[in-house]
Amino acid sequence: MTSERQQLVKGKRWVVKIGSALLTNDGQGLDHEAIAHWVEQLAALRAQGMEIVLVSSGSVAEGMTRLGWSDRPNEVFKLQAAAAVGQMGLVQAYEANFQRHGMHTAQILLTHEDHSDRKRYLNARATLRTLLDLGVVPVVNENDTVVTNEIRFGDNDTLGALVANLVEADGLVILTDQRGLYKEDPRNNPNAEFVSEGRAGDEALEAMAGGGGKLGRGGMATKVRAAKLAARSGAVTVIASGREDNLLTRLRGGESVGTLLVPDQQPEAARKQWIAGHLQAKGTLVLDPGAVKALKERGKSLLPAGVKSVKGNFSRGEMVLMVDENDYIVARGLVNYGIDAARKIIGKPSSQIETILGFIGEEELVHRDNLALSSRVSS
Repeated sequence: MTSERQQLVKGKRWVVKIGSALLTNDGQGLDHEAIAHWVEQLAALRAQGMEIVLVSSGSVAEGMTRLGWSDRPNEVFKLQAAAAVGQMGLVQAYEANFQRHGMHTAQILLTHEDHSDRKRYLNARATLRTLLDLGVVPVVNENDTVVTNEIRFGDNDTLGALVANLVEADGLVILTDQRGLYKEDPRNNPNAEFVSEGRAGDEALEAMAGGGGKLGRGGMATKVRAAKLAARSGAVTVIASGREDNLLTRLRGGESVGTLLVPDQQPEAARKQWIAGHLQAKGTLVLDPGAVKALKERGKSLLPAGVKSVKGNFSRGEMVLMVDENDYIVARGLVNYGIDAARKIIGKPSSQIETILGFIGEEELVHRDNLALSSRVSS
């Protein structure tokens, strides 16, 4: 087994995206038997101690059935209406099936703006992490009723990749009605070579995916792009056929099924690079020697107690520099409190945050998962 396959086997957290073709019954709404089968596999993974975020299609198809529509409308507002109606049935189906396994679900509706706005990004991230800590399975979909063309994810493959970034997943599993990627369209060439493993972002794969479906059917171009997005936070991606029996449990067992697309860097390095280069710094936190040592030598989060002063004008979720007393850059990271709140809690123990502010968001000023040590020697 390759080390990348081992990441799937040993990883704690997966984002699983299930396409409409695997959840609907030939245009007759949701396939409840199929959903029960998927939930059974997901529950088995949870029983092994895994954390699962489910990105599910199917709301529009279910809405059309409930509204008695036989043809998919072209008008955006009608599609949004169908999605709103269908989302009720989709969530009901998942909740009923997961409850049979003693598990709860949570509905999460996102737009692209939730990822691009740092406050909303951190809020969504904190909520998802809390749900996972509680053993809940989040069921994620695009918030179709409010999106416009400018902020649409456009497809749930992309949404799945962005959620993988959001929760720092070890793996993104994209389930479709195809075996995976081929170097040529297997409909035209039955002997087309199957791509069992590749590098996410490989220009050759992207060229094939964008060239009239050369990788096969099922919107493979979006799946290749999704793998590239997921790789920036270190996740490996598997594109596989959901028509195969017990696919998820087989993947967890290390079986080589589907197409595996791997990042060029190890997960931690990829995440740190993403954080370090994501935004311009909006402020500076001056650290005491103990905090510098905790970050550099022990890989700890930055607590308010270790900060001597703050500079700049930053909001929650924005990038800040962390410097020592000589103004050398120690790290960059996403701050959990805005400048006004930060000024009130620096130098204080985390146990006093709620008393000082009247609320507590996080115990850390900058969490280690949102912090990248700097290779630069000065600011």
